[in-house]
Amino acid sequence: MILHYNSPAEFFEEALPIGNGRLGAMVYGGVTSERISLNDITLWTGEPERGEEHIDMRSCPDVTPWADISSYVTRVRQALEEEDYALAEKLQQRLQGHFSESYQPLGTLNLSYGNADISDYSRSLDLSSALARVSCKRNGKAFGAEYFASAPDSVIVIRLTCEEPMDVTIGLDIKHPHTVESAQNTIIADAYLAYHAYPIYYSSKGEKFYYDPGRGIHFRSIVSVDSDVEPVSADGTLALNGFREAEIRFVSSSSFAGFDKDPVKEGLPCKELALANAARVAAKSYESLLEAHQADYKSFFDRVTIDLGDTPPEVLALPTDEQLKRYTDLSEANPALEALYFQYGRYLLISSSRTRGVPANLQGLWNESMDPPWSCNYTININLEENYWPALAGALPEMHEVLLDFINNMSASGRQTASVYYGINEGWTAGHNTDIWAMTCPVGLGTGDPSWANWTMGAAWLTTHIWEHYLFTRDAARLSKDYPALKGAALFCLNWLTEKDGELITSPGTSPENRYITADGFHGSTLYGCTADLAITRECLLDASEAACLLGDDAFAAQCSEALSRLRPYKIASDGHLLEWYHPWEDEDPRHRHQSHLFGVYPGHHIAPGSREAMAAYRSLEIKGTETTGWSCGWRANLYARLGDAEGAYTMFRRLLRYVSPDGYRGDDARRGGGTYPNLMDAHSPFQIDGNFGGTAAVMEMAYARPSAWKSGFINGMRTRSGETVNVCW
Repeated sequence: MILHYNSPAEFFEEALPIGNGRLGAMVYGGVTSERISLNDITLWTGEPERGEEHIDMRSCPDVTPWADISSYVTRVRQALEEEDYALAEKLQQRLQGHFSESYQPLGTLNLSYGNADISDYSRSLDLSSALARVSCKRNGKAFGAEYFASAPDSVIVIRLTCEEPMDVTIGLDIKHPHTVESAQNTIIADAYLAYHAYPIYYSSKGEKFYYDPGRGIHFRSIVSVDSDVEPVSADGTLALNGFREAEIRFVSSSSFAGFDKDPVKEGLPCKELALANAARVAAKSYESLLEAHQADYKSFFDRVTIDLGDTPPEVLALPTDEQLKRYTDLSEANPALEALYFQYGRYLLISSSRTRGVPANLQGLWNESMDPPWSCNYTININLEENYWPALAGALPEMHEVLLDFINNMSASGRQTASVYYGINEGWTAGHNTDIWAMTCPVGLGTGDPSWANWTMGAAWLTTHIWEHYLFTRDAARLSKDYPALKGAALFCLNWLTEKDGELITSPGTSPENRYITADGFHGSTLYGCTADLAITRECLLDASEAACLLGDDAFAAQCSEALSRLRPYKIASDGHLLEWYHPWEDEDPRHRHQSHLFGVYPGHHIAPGSREAMAAYRSLEIKGTETTGWSCGWRANLYARLGDAEGAYTMFRRLLRYVSPDGYRGDDARRGGGTYPNLMDAHSPFQIDGNFGGTAAVMEMAYARPSAWKSGFINGMRTRSGETVNVCW
């Protein structure tokens, strides 16, 4: 259970992640100079969601609220009834609101040691103890560093030891507006984030970031040093001259107090909180901090153990990135690497999902960019949901509850979105993206391609996690708490459905990010009765009906059942694949990365293995092929496993573990595309953490449809939908 390397990381995709669910760091492991990129999962641009009016129109000229938005639903439907798909596509853009805000890096902790002759270098991350280590010889003398992020004490700790005295200068670099001071053994930085930002893929007429010291999230970070020499402070840095032992403790607090709280007027007292926590951890020894951290972490991680077979010792001795290359290039069997990848996913979820109401985002917890890909937000047409696929079966229900709390937050703004954008005054909905402020409006600002910007099924998909949580945990109290959100999503679906030829369908709809070609050659995404919409709606109504029966809401259960009986059934094409569109149109890209129309197989459950629909779904997967992005590989592996094809699932799992070079690497041997980076993080590319979590979930699905490559082994401690813990061995 150890990732290990024989050189420092040069790129983010080689660095090692640590995290306590709120604070995170990427450890590069440098021994002449070390940079440790820092994150706080609550550091986002923006302010509470209050519709378009919460954004200052004078300084953000692109934000233009539409007049009478919901009237365009009728106009889009009319265009679709007349089969005028081009007009429907154009009108959909009038049903678009603002973009999500952006997840932001905290800063970088820099350690400058000075040049030396380096030998015997080693860098590792031990998943069993959540401890990163670096060791080497500097000019022939031993040097070591240990790193961990403690949840009980809310601190990142670094311990440095050296055989002979050496020097280090410690500094904190922050890109947001900030002040930084150093005195005695402490560096204190105060900063604030933009109150509004546009995403990297949108060309604003104004600024990219909008700053005001009286708005947005503020934070204070404190670096404290305990050493066998007296620190020397100067210009916001600390220098240790001739030290042998040193401990660096990093704490940080933000003013974020909740999705609906103004971070300035109603925010947490971040300065006082950071000072109090710095004093609290300063009073504890390194050993007590480490002991508390590991006891807490292991209480989650040790619930599940795995063995997929033996890997030769000479292969295990190779650095992890070299093992991954051999696994890719030589098709070498390496069950230990596969087991490591599985547990790495559980490690990442424990490390990034412990802040109530703030789930793991598109990069989990770890982001270095001020302008990250896709704003490093929550994309809810698959990506956020995939983050939590392994949580319940993987015995991590506490991490899953973070998502449930966030769903409840979203249901508040989602009711307004349902009313303002769609004219529906019962229930709630959500679009393509959301952020820490639980926004739910369709995105795009009138310029987004409807294939991704106009989507109404976010609430329906997300709330399937509510019933899943109950099945795995049998926690009726938690279900009662979350049931209003599940019922609200189902209510929206019931009101959104419209009748055509005696069947209930959605109109308008899209199949996320995919496009069709009509019989007369039009390429579009807006249509009625798309299979993905109906699959998600069916699963949501089934879950809501089951929950309603359990909780005594019989009238609503009957309402769901009546609609389900009239819902348009699945249709199968002449060549046997499951139709994605209402009409038997061609796909613009038959191998498209999304397979949302197969939702009923996985993560849904209403397409039974062996059924006619299941065989059609299998044919669709065959057409899709194996060349796709990282997260899509994870999804396809789960689909094949759920359909009972162990070998197909394993093929996709191995494809997910295909070696991909760091994004910044420019060598002639660079490898691009979807797969896995040297640090085992998922390559979309760029980095998205959802593939890691999808892959971890796939291993558990494959435990019941085992590939021939796993000749013997076990997975102990998995949870089932009957609420039990099981050990599976073969």
